[in-house]
Amino acid sequence: MISKKNITGIILAGGKSSRMGTDKGLLMLKKKLFIQHIIDALKPLVDTIIIVSDNPNHDLFETKRIKDLVKNAGPLAGIYSGLQYSKTDYSLMVSCDVPLITSTVLNKLIKNYEEDYDVIQLESQQKTMPLTALYNKTCQQTIKHLLDKGERRMRFAVSQLKTKTIMLDDNLSSTLININTKEDFDAITN
Repeated sequence: MISKKNITGIILAGGKSSRMGTDKGLLMLKKKLFIQHIIDALKPLVDTIIIVSDNPNHDLFETKRIKDLVKNAGPLAGIYSGLQYSKTDYSLMVSCDVPLITSTVLNKLIKNYEEDYDVIQLESQQKTMPLTALYNKTCQQTIKHLLDKGERRMRFAVSQLKTKTIMLDDNLSSTLININTKEDFDAITN
């Protein structure tokens, strides 16, 4: 298993939130902002947490915030930026729109680490989750090459890397619910 001191937590919060109409990372759930829920899930597993975002409002989390190195290129650019700034060999990536994520679920990625893989990702309800995954720092070269060629598709990028997929038990699938719309948000608050 990888030691905590060799893992950086990276929260991808640079999206436009166009379907939600407001910054998803700053939505409130159970008296805590989405990003704070993710920080709390990451803290027991990592030494350092980085938020990838151009939004200065994310500085309120008192966590290192970095800007995307490649502008307007989606989550793939966020992953690349996070890996560039990370000082560890491994990074736990979590998008800011999964506020129900838990340390237990994220720890499954670490426990299933194998040296031969670039990415360890989760799968829930027949859907892979490349934005809730453990990335090896060596991925950054491949990702940068793809970005330079204009590639933006996450699933294509992950297909270019040696990837291991971990099936998540159905009873834990709710922890990976993406909150992208007001309807999604209403579903978890009611």
